[in-house]
Amino acid sequence: MQLSLSQLGAHLQRGLKPLYTVHGDEPLLQQEAMDLIRKVAREQGYTERTSHTVMGAHFDWGEVLAGGASMSLFADRQLVEIRIPSGKPGKDGSAALQQLAQAAPANDSTLTLIALPRLDKATKTSAWFMALENNGVTLQVDPVERAMLPQWIAQRLATQGQRVEPGEAGQRTLQFFADRVEGNLLAAHQEIQKLALLYPAGEGTALTFEQVESAVLNVARYDVFKLSEAVLAGQQARVQRMLDGLQAEGEAEVLVHYTLAEDIRALKRVKDAMAQGKPLPMALREQRIWGVREKLFERVLPRVSEAALARLLHGAHVVDGIVKGIRHPDWPPAPWAALHQLAMQLCRACAPAAAR
Repeated sequence: MQLSLSQLGAHLQRGLKPLYTVHGDEPLLQQEAMDLIRKVAREQGYTERTSHTVMGAHFDWGEVLAGGASMSLFADRQLVEIRIPSGKPGKDGSAALQQLAQAAPANDSTLTLIALPRLDKATKTSAWFMALENNGVTLQVDPVERAMLPQWIAQRLATQGQRVEPGEAGQRTLQFFADRVEGNLLAAHQEIQKLALLYPAGEGTALTFEQVESAVLNVARYDVFKLSEAVLAGQQARVQRMLDGLQAEGEAEVLVHYTLAEDIRALKRVKDAMAQGKPLPMALREQRIWGVREKLFERVLPRVSEAALARLLHGAHVVDGIVKGIRHPDWPPAPWAALHQLAMQLCRACAPAAAR
């Protein structure tokens, strides 16, 4: 049984299932989902809790199976947690998880809670994950997309009785907040809690831009994967800000170049496949492009021409040399300046016509 994060609360009100699997790469939302399951479990008598973290190939799965099958010495019901940080349980783990899943519906004294990172398509179709899904509840925790971050912040403020000013002023405040905490929901959560302490609900009007600006720190966490999404979306101001952040954080130039170059090469490969008569969905699957990037590629490919891709490929080749210390007369000599120029070229090629 699959659930979304928004469905979890209503589901738990109807009663607990004996097996839950929470997977995703957003630590705050995953932790909150697991905390909610734990809270309801405690209320329903699962007062003893044991935890196992699967690390390495020599993990003792027998201990997990024995613990889940045995009666608790101290309580009528027990909560067993299994964390698999790598998302790869191995051969023994796969067999153990299938055994655990098949036994779960008949074991009303044990609630099993499994935590996994973000899973790829192959893992989601594996025998062990299918067993967990068929015999329990799986909850996929997706990141909050950048475009939805202001709304997410507004909802979090509302839960603690706060709001921003109405209209354009409030939207400007939320956008500023989102820019400051981009990619770091845990930091956003902490900053929202700080605002509750500084400006308690009921002690004044809506939060102003000045109040938020003075309270919220610059806690953005930039990464090259989010950079790729911003470039493909044609968001030039955001890309500029992210590159500055990556440079300030000491990110390796070669990794940033690889990310930009790989997007250019992937666009060229898919474009070539379509020119040979392959349908776009098939071409994207063959290049292992899915999720958010799949939607971005679908929007970008009709806009970008073969000539533009050829220029971008040449630019990526030149910047590869600059990053490695080889200068080019038509490009900035500093690696980060060259990366900025390449990113802006790709960004403009991907942007809607009205934004160019």
